[in-house]
Amino acid sequence: MSTQDDFTPDPSFVIDFTAYDDLHDPDKRWSTWLSVEPSCRGPEPRPDWLVTSQGAVDTDLGILKTGKEADVFLLERADPHDPERAVVMAAKRYRGEEHRTFHRSTAYREGRRMRNTRDTRALARKSAHGRAVAAGQWAWAEWEALVRFHGLGVPVPYPVQIDGTEILMEWVTVDGETAPRLAQTRPEPALLESYYDQLRDALALMAQHGVVHGDLSPYNILAAGERLVVIDLPQVVDLVANPAGMDFLLRDCTNVCTWFRARGLAVDEQDLFGELMAHAF
Repeated sequence: MSTQDDFTPDPSFVIDFTAYDDLHDPDKRWSTWLSVEPSCRGPEPRPDWLVTSQGAVDTDLGILKTGKEADVFLLERADPHDPERAVVMAAKRYRGEEHRTFHRSTAYREGRRMRNTRDTRALARKSAHGRAVAAGQWAWAEWEALVRFHGLGVPVPYPVQIDGTEILMEWVTVDGETAPRLAQTRPEPALLESYYDQLRDALALMAQHGVVHGDLSPYNILAAGERLVVIDLPQVVDLVANPAGMDFLLRDCTNVCTWFRARGLAVDEQDLFGELMAHAF
């Protein structure tokens, strides 16, 4: 007769379970990847570096950039039991109403629809609720632009997820460091010309699909080695639905061409604007 000590469980009923330690560090949290709606996660096909483990931990690594409306932090996402799969991302967090002043002109919102009339009234009154709505509105506008542009092939950081007023996206680097702003670079003539061609192609692609960056300048374009990456997209406007759409496009062209011309490249904003309008219509 066998005893309880002699009992050997059927392997098919055995689960390999490893416990995760509780988190007590205020700079750490469990990954929010599975807690957001599917529409709030990055588009497929997803990059190999993406960490989707339910046991992954998010660790704040410090602030990367401060802004008037949002701050960008570095955030590491890693599963403690698979540390080699760790990834560092950029976390853009729009500020709470008590620490934020929005400088985005209402002109950017022309042509956008808001279903909730209470939110519309709150925005107009600039109440506390209105400021909270504004934060979420700008975050969601940027998320939608990132996803749309990524799908179109516009060079933007890969959008990982959005959770409330926080957007996680690809951290664009050069040799392990944050890629510099285009304004900080002094490219050689050949690279300068390549940069301009890349930017013109990106603007043409946007124009073909009826959208304008709306605030493009050398300060919201990253120079990642030999390629450019466009960032800061919450103010993207519809070229047709927004009455000032063409004005925004011309301003983008002027900002871009002024910088390239100052670096010695013979470019003209009116010529670029005309070329983009031909793509749009």
